Amino acid sequence: MSEDDVRYTVVVNHEEQYSIWPVDREVPAGWTEVGVTGGKEACLAHIRMVWTDITPLSVRRALAGADGI
Repeated sequence: MSEDDVRYTVVVNHEEQYSIWPVDREVPAGWTEVGVTGGKEACLAHIRMVWTDITPLSVRRALAGADGI
């Protein structure tokens, strides 16, 4: 099977970090499928479109809290 034949699913973790995972494998603990599947490039294109701020959620929350000090 070539890389072009592999189907992926887009996954996200609790820090709102995105990745891709082969659809024929169980998604690792801590990651959730977002409902987008396809070839590698299609999944990566989706991630580029939706993940515009790669700062982890906990850091964004901490920075937002620092503004109120």
